[in-house]
Amino acid sequence: MKDIHKHSKIITAATKVFAKKGFFNARISDIAKEAKVADGTIYLYFNNKYDILISVFEEEIGKIVEQIKKSLAEETDPRKMLEIFATKHLQSMKKNKNLAEVIQIELRQTNKLIKDYRNNKFSDYTDLVEEIIRLGQKQNIYCLDVEPGIAKRIFFGALEEVSRVWNTSIDGHYTVDEISGQLLKIFLSGILLPEKNAAR
Repeated sequence: MKDIHKHSKIITAATKVFAKKGFFNARISDIAKEAKVADGTIYLYFNNKYDILISVFEEEIGKIVEQIKKSLAEETDPRKMLEIFATKHLQSMKKNKNLAEVIQIELRQTNKLIKDYRNNKFSDYTDLVEEIIRLGQKQNIYCLDVEPGIAKRIFFGALEEVSRVWNTSIDGHYTVDEISGQLLKIFLSGILLPEKNAAR
């Protein structure tokens, strides 16, 4: 019987190793060493290194998705909903800088592999932003000529970039609220209808 604690331990170790060495340079032995388990133990839980990376996205991002969904369920204003998404994301990335690094770098480098994996939590994650924008359009708050599928990528791309501030010595002093506030001010000024913008 598989040990849930050991499985989680391997995921945490893999996230750290992928962030430090990159997915392609990381070895199973590196992950095993970080997790303090035998190399063979890894294969009791995962088929290969790619399987581990997918599990990192599924499980770690899955946790964030559930947290954000729970918070969004209590809000109906699309502007507040985007604020909740941005704040929760930034809080999670600040707390888990290794995961932030994996998302920013590995998601691009292994893009073909991720695309081949259809049922992944990362798509669910970014789709939340698209759903919020569509809701705002239905409520006549967001411009109808904004394409939600493109807007979600712009919004998430901005979040990815500003998440890097905690990994730099120059900009690392910014708080989650400061970054979230600036991002939302810039983003919303571009998609709010003029009359809605004037009312803010």
